[in-house]
Order: sequence, then structure tokens, then C-alpha cells
Amino acid sequence: MAVQEEFHDPTEGHGGSSIALFLALYLLVLAFFILLVSISTLEDVKSKAAMESLTSTFTTILPPSLHLTSDSSSDGKILAGQQFQEQITNIFSTTIQVSKVEVVQPGRLMRVQLNADVMFEEDKAEIRETYQPLLDRIVASLSGRPAGLRFDMEFIIGSAYTSNRSLPIGQTLEMSRAGAFVREMMSRGVPPDSVSVGIKAGAPDEINILFYVRSSDEAQLDFSQPDAVKEQ
Repeated sequence: MAVQEEFHDPTEGHGGSSIALFLALYLLVLAFFILLVSISTLEDVKSKAAMESLTSTFTTILPPSLHLTSDSSSDGKILAGQQFQEQITNIFSTTIQVSKVEVVQPGRLMRVQLNADVMFEEDKAEIRETYQPLLDRIVASLSGRPAGLRFDMEFIIGSAYTSNRSLPIGQTLEMSRAGAFVREMMSRGVPPDSVSVGIKAGAPDEINILFYVRSSDEAQLDFSQPDAVKEQ
């Protein structure tokens, strides 16, 4: 009589224990991360830096209409200011003997420097004939302001101190020239709220013309020269 031996697979019966071990390891890792989250602290500075980095990275690949920081009104004002500065630059680029044309703040502020005797007749408060067309072009540029913006101009001429280290209060050639300039601009139809003139301590033969681009709700004139005597 033959004796039949029963064969057993060594891997049989271990499937359930493997699954249980895997689940135990998974739960252990999950509990570890829950513990890390519970004991961690949120740092606002690093979080904001990370969010700004992500925003700046992904907004660069979006079309302009989808930019998160897109503001068509602000963009339009910036473009209008830059176009105004380009117009003023072109006006003075065709004028000889202009010392400097400088954009101080793109789309906001620019400065033109020139010698007083270039604009005025020598020792007189009379604007030279060659400058008449230039004034008309400046008036046209100042008058072409779009809705919501103002284009302003400040005419500042230098003046020597008196003996007591103060600006003169009597009528001087510099004051006469400043008055002649604003009257000439007004006669050519410049917006009255766009022009101011003044005197500051400095060389009497130096003229600085500042051109501002401002929102219509800003202060009418923001005098940048605290030591200047100005009149509108």
C-alpha cells in the first residue's frame, strides 16, 4: 500500500499577512506626517514669498488679458504719460542750445534745462521770435490731456540772493521774465490750471521747466521746489 505524501506550498497562507503589514506601514507613515503638520508653525513671510514667486512665474506665460495684476486703466495712464513725454522731447530736440532734456520719472516727470538768454532777448523780458512756434507746440501738448489725467508745467527761473540771503521781493528781470512767459502761454490758450511759474535761488541765467503727468484728482500743483516763490 503506497503512502501518499501531501505537498504544501511554502508561500501559501502568507497573502493576508503581507497586506496587513503594508497597511500597518501606510498608517504609520500617515501618522508621521499628521504629527509633522500638527507640530509645525506657519510663517507668513515665507508663505507670501512663495505665493508671489508662483504668481510672477505663471503670470508671465498668460496672455495679457489674463494677467492677475492687469489694470487697463492704469496701463492707459502710463502710456498716455509716456506719449506726452515723447512729444515734449521731440519739441525740444529740434531746439538749439537746450542744455538738457531729462526724464526723471518715466510717465510722470521730466525736466528741461536751458539758458535764459536763449529763450529771452538779452537783458529783456521779451521771448525771442524763434521760440514762438515752440510755445504753440507746448500748449498743444498740454491741452491734449486724456480723461482722468492732467499735464502740468512749472517754469522755474534762477535768481540771486539779496544782501540778507533771501530772494528779492521787488521787481527784477527774472520776475519779469517769469511773468512774461506765463502771460504768453495764457494768450496762446494753455489750460489755466496747467501752468505755474516761480523763482528759486540759483543762477539768474538758468531756466528749469518741469513737466508733470498727474491724475485729475491729485493736488492741482505739487511744487517740488520748497525754496521757490511761485505764482500761477
